[in-house]
Amino acid sequence: MERTRPKSENIRVADPTPETEVDGVPYGTNMAPDQTFIPRQLPARTIPVPDTVSAQMQKLIAAPLNPTWNAIPKTADEWKARVNAAAAVALQALPALRQELHVKVEPLTIDGVKAHMVTPENIPPENLNRLLVHVHGGCYAHFPGEAGTREAILMAGFGRFKIISVDYRMPPDHPYPAALDDAMTVWKSAVKRSNPGNMAIFGSSAGGALTLSMVLRAKKDNLPLPAAIAPGTPMSDLTNAGDSFRTNAMLDSVLVAPDAACDAGARIYANGHDLKDPMLSPVYGDMRGFPPTILTTGTRDLLLSSTVRVHRKMRQAGVEAVLQVYEAQSHAQFTFDATAPESKEAFEEIAQFFDKHLGR
Repeated sequence: MERTRPKSENIRVADPTPETEVDGVPYGTNMAPDQTFIPRQLPARTIPVPDTVSAQMQKLIAAPLNPTWNAIPKTADEWKARVNAAAAVALQALPALRQELHVKVEPLTIDGVKAHMVTPENIPPENLNRLLVHVHGGCYAHFPGEAGTREAILMAGFGRFKIISVDYRMPPDHPYPAALDDAMTVWKSAVKRSNPGNMAIFGSSAGGALTLSMVLRAKKDNLPLPAAIAPGTPMSDLTNAGDSFRTNAMLDSVLVAPDAACDAGARIYANGHDLKDPMLSPVYGDMRGFPPTILTTGTRDLLLSSTVRVHRKMRQAGVEAVLQVYEAQSHAQFTFDATAPESKEAFEEIAQFFDKHLGR
């Protein structure tokens, strides 16, 4: 790989010797604080579909990119039309998924907040007194109503827990902090009716970030914390800091690249607020005292770095944190196909983690 040689004035080398340079580039030396770092230049590459994943996952990886991944609506009406179209597609797949996993979904309202009760047909004795709260993903702007229950159905089917899935308000009509406020309203109600030691919170993408923000908010408001949480590939840094926003750009077949349609949804949710506010980007929050956490991501996930950074920050704060990374998966792809062995494994791993930490 050809590498651009730096100008000599841009690099300072402590006690330079012939051994400290490779093709004129300082190697393995201590640089001065004003060092100008050189971006790595990569040649164009073709990345094959790996044979190290299941046939079902190979089909997901090989699928063409969503043609609207970089099409950003310009008006509120355009946003609503796009959201409604995506929700209609999502709804079509849910009856078969519920039947396959033997799960029932019923609408309910909790202190004015819409939600769904997601219940497996058979609940094992150890889960009878346990309750999960689910916050769905969708870049803060997608999957209203029953369309947001897919991940909860998978967890109920594979883990056999009772679940409340929060149908939080979304932009453009209801920007930040509406989603977090609704999720907290449900949490406050749930802890009045159930023992928080028997409860967990989970969700992926925007739902993963909301899971983390709910704990930060509960700490701030002196509310009971869940016994465990499972943020899947959380949108934990809306500033898009992190290596994988570049290394996995155009390799992630779901989000595809930074500053595309998903980030646009997050920005209309943020509504001008500081993107480093921990309630929007929880990686910047104080994670001391967090409950045991299991995080899930994939090697092609645009948010791999966001997930890893949360995991490392939790470990540094003394939190029990487990990171599961799946081969070749893009953003939240473990939630896409219930027939994929990786999907079943991911949710069963989370269920086992909850079983370890939730009371009975």
